[in-house]
Amino acid sequence: MLFSRRATRLVPELSSDRLLLRQLTMRDETEWINLRYVNSQWLQPWDPTSPMGPPESMTFRQMIVGKDQAAREGTGYSWAIALPQLHQSSPPLIGQVSVSSVQYGAARTASIGYWIDHQHAGFGLMTEACAVVIDHCFDDLQLHRLEINIRPENAPSLRVAEKLGFRDEGVRKAYLHIDGAWRDHRTFALNREELSSTMLERIYEG
Repeated sequence: MLFSRRATRLVPELSSDRLLLRQLTMRDETEWINLRYVNSQWLQPWDPTSPMGPPESMTFRQMIVGKDQAAREGTGYSWAIALPQLHQSSPPLIGQVSVSSVQYGAARTASIGYWIDHQHAGFGLMTEACAVVIDHCFDDLQLHRLEINIRPENAPSLRVAEKLGFRDEGVRKAYLHIDGAWRDHRTFALNREELSSTMLERIYEG
């Protein structure tokens, strides 16, 4: 079996050959804050901002409460990416994959966002993490369409979408407020019927 799932309180635990994806908890606060700090310059050009000006700083607890509420309502899910190692009860965190704007009804669609620690970029780990989440979205959440919106300047993220086989649907002008300004984004999308296997199988074979 290529991957397994074990239930947590609100977000299911997912795994692949190299990765463990799990729900963030308050126990992760110190590690999470440190990880974001050491990657602040690496992530700043791609981080969302508010067009209304700098908001009040969100505490880690407030972030967890917000993510838990979204999962409870079925509108969004977020996984911390951990790198399991032998004889280590708490694998180190290296990034995050989130599914947001989940819609059911006639659309059955959602958006995927992700980031990874700069020291772990370039090894295919983010592609693998996204593949596990995509399979969960199509198979368990029964979504039909997934999209990824990426700034045209973000070459590493563009490469992830390419390796996943998402099709390029073109540029959305001034689509999201990122790093202090409205930025153009390229939209990539995939429908469930475009996959002849699981996404994880696709990238392993590729």
